[in-house]
Amino acid sequence: MSEVMTSPAVLILLGPPGAGKGTQARMLEERFGLIQLSTGDLLRAAVAAGTPAGMAAKSVMESGGLVSDDIVLAILKDRLGEPDVTAGVILDGFPRTAGQAEALDDLLAGAGQKVNVAISLEVDDEAMIDRVAGRYTCAACGEGYHDTNKRPQRDGTCDKCGGTAFKRRADDNADTARARLEAYHAQTAPLIAHYRSHGVLETIDAMGSIADIAAALDPIVTRAVQ
Repeated sequence: MSEVMTSPAVLILLGPPGAGKGTQARMLEERFGLIQLSTGDLLRAAVAAGTPAGMAAKSVMESGGLVSDDIVLAILKDRLGEPDVTAGVILDGFPRTAGQAEALDDLLAGAGQKVNVAISLEVDDEAMIDRVAGRYTCAACGEGYHDTNKRPQRDGTCDKCGGTAFKRRADDNADTARARLEAYHAQTAPLIAHYRSHGVLETIDAMGSIADIAAALDPIVTRAVQ
């Protein structure tokens, strides 16, 4: 039991915008008692708590700079020592580069930990572009819809609240989605290679339903947290 207490599992979800990382992370939190840690949330919490690393981050952010990897890693190290992460964590938004992945490996090794699994949600680029570009929401309640995959039962009327006004994010268009995918692949390819070389990479098809993706994740995460 003490091993579990001092060495929470560390999981990384990789996938482009729209692949469903956020949805699946929330489900994994509920299913396994994991804690999702996003870089933004970590920084805000550390600043609010007034930790040394948080104060360093605050100074950088107030000057309009980018918070260094060293500060992010220091904040992550503090967070991993807190008692609510004993079951494990899902890292969201970090690492983003091979250099950050290596620094994370070193940090974890110093605490007797490691990345247990890095899971890549694999998608078809053109299908993803259609998925992102077709999204829109009810302006009143935020219920999500899609031009082809999920239209309201009554055209022009929200199924959930009966609203008749809808909105579409300015960046939910084919050109922006294509650019974001290209940037993701360029940025993430070294990470894929890094975790494959360490024998902890798993890939799953993320073009199915939310339930299908969750079912594919379940045995992988079960092994990682044992």
